[in-house]
Amino acid sequence: MRKVVLVVHVSMDGVIQSPGAPEEDPSEGFELGGWIFPFSDEKSGQFYQNAMGKKYEILMGRRTYEMLAATWPFEEGELADQLNAATKHVVAGAGAKLSWTNSKRLGGDATEAVADLKKSRGPALVVIGSGQLVKSLLAAELIDQITALTYPIVLGSGKRLFEEGAPPSAWKLAKSAHSPKGVVANTFVRDGKVKTGTFVKKPSTEELARRKRLAAESPRR
Repeated sequence: MRKVVLVVHVSMDGVIQSPGAPEEDPSEGFELGGWIFPFSDEKSGQFYQNAMGKKYEILMGRRTYEMLAATWPFEEGELADQLNAATKHVVAGAGAKLSWTNSKRLGGDATEAVADLKKSRGPALVVIGSGQLVKSLLAAELIDQITALTYPIVLGSGKRLFEEGAPPSAWKLAKSAHSPKGVVANTFVRDGKVKTGTFVKKPSTEELARRKRLAAESPRR
């Protein structure tokens, strides 16, 4: 079975919206697009390419596809060559134009289509951008690995990687590195269910009373 790998730029407060340029995604009044630019260098670029791997296919939603398809076919360099040559699976309706070379349409329910694609033979499926698709894949537990490039910046608003309602899940740190400009690249793999515990061996009378008051104040779910 193929792995689904998410490689994502994220701020310290979890924002993933429009990292590369102001024009990427200014929706909902977001005015800070291009926030990774001041921190980008050769090292952080290596982090990104290493996370994608040597051989991969790309998985993305329609909006991200349209943005990348308007840019990378006209660029030069190793990354451009890799992206242009890679097979690109696009979650898009029949009316969407797929002009970028080696593009394939994933129709129907997105999570079902990706689940079927995971069962096929081939290299890892790397998710780029595609915030809405990422949320659906996380909810369906279809993402196996996350490499988050975290930048030393707080944006305050914008679309976030984990919104309210994200399913609880445990992840294990597999690799970590940082750049001279403070970009931290952490790679996580799934580690089963969330485990909980307590440091309190024997609660005091005061603590038991506090818990009782808290239970009475808290609304039932």
